[in-house]
Amino acid sequence: MEVYLDNSATTRAYDCVAELVGKVMVTDYGNPSSLHMKGVEAEQYIRYAKEIIAGNMKVLEKEIVFTSGGTESDNLALIGAAFANRRAGRHIITTCIEHPAVMQTMHYLEEQGFQITYLPVDRDGVIRLEDLRCAIRRDTILVSIMHTNNEIGSLQPIGEAGALIHKLNPRIIFHVDAIQGYGKFRIYPKKMQIDLLAVSGHKIHGPKGVGFLYINEKVKVLPIVYGGGQQKGMRSGTENVSGIAGLGKAVETVYENLEAERMAMYDLKERFVQGVLQIPDVRINGLTGEMSAPHVISVSFRGVRSEVLLHALEEKGIYVSAGSACASNKAPRPSDTLRAIGLEKDLLDSTLRFSLSVFTTQEEIDYTLQSLYDIVPVLRKYTRH
Repeated sequence: MEVYLDNSATTRAYDCVAELVGKVMVTDYGNPSSLHMKGVEAEQYIRYAKEIIAGNMKVLEKEIVFTSGGTESDNLALIGAAFANRRAGRHIITTCIEHPAVMQTMHYLEEQGFQITYLPVDRDGVIRLEDLRCAIRRDTILVSIMHTNNEIGSLQPIGEAGALIHKLNPRIIFHVDAIQGYGKFRIYPKKMQIDLLAVSGHKIHGPKGVGFLYINEKVKVLPIVYGGGQQKGMRSGTENVSGIAGLGKAVETVYENLEAERMAMYDLKERFVQGVLQIPDVRINGLTGEMSAPHVISVSFRGVRSEVLLHALEEKGIYVSAGSACASNKAPRPSDTLRAIGLEKDLLDSTLRFSLSVFTTQEEIDYTLQSLYDIVPVLRKYTRH
């Protein structure tokens, strides 16, 4: 039996997405910048995807820029906004639990002379709005807060943060990394006062190598990729038409039955949480239930190294993660998120992430739980004290 519980790393594409991507690559393969009919046909796929995405978020089609994925979307948002608005100030606020796509970009901006304030989080991985209020200065130009944490599934008060930021200073740009939250929740940037929103296709059963960035039409952002001037110069380069078409289809599909599928995931998550807590010396990191993401579960198994348990589960056909798949596996280091929530030192290397999707079944959850019941006691016997 194969059980894939690493959906925060990537998801299996919907069948309809795979079929459409193949069709565009083989049949409607024109360059959207070409003036002949093949080019026109390709451009229509881009227009349709924009229509779907913009309609889903209730924004303007011209406010959607397609990218190579979440990392590029975050880089374009942060670097582009910081350099475009640096005359107004050089102070930026983010959190201490951001994805590397944001965190490493912040380190780069620090090297370029920007000052970064990193907001702490509580033991559940949630920022305090009062900390945000106190951090905002006259020279603050940008705030970046993730919607959903990729390791423990904590949800940030994005709507409240957006309102607070723009009440204190309407000129501050509010960026949200929604890569784990989009496709699980309905996100309306205008209502939530989000200026920049990053999304990745392969987290929502779409293709890898494609994503988008929502840019409020009133916000000034400089491009970071130059070339032929595609997408009105904001992101040059021939568009990934097959990927964009697949992304549009994934957005359309994931939001068709969003509420029912989200509640089904919450039910499976609760079944797993209650089941895994039957094992002695186990800790769930972050909140559970509807106060958390429906698909992410972080579990610490005291006395068992995460890498050892990961491979023991793999031998039973169960695929999970020991942390963010987007961090380098060549140089593992303690999770910033787990350290930020104050997780005990001996649990930092004993934590696994189980992440669900719409394809996850109750049978798979029960099989995984039984496997853990069998494996964990055996591994603990061989742990050196």
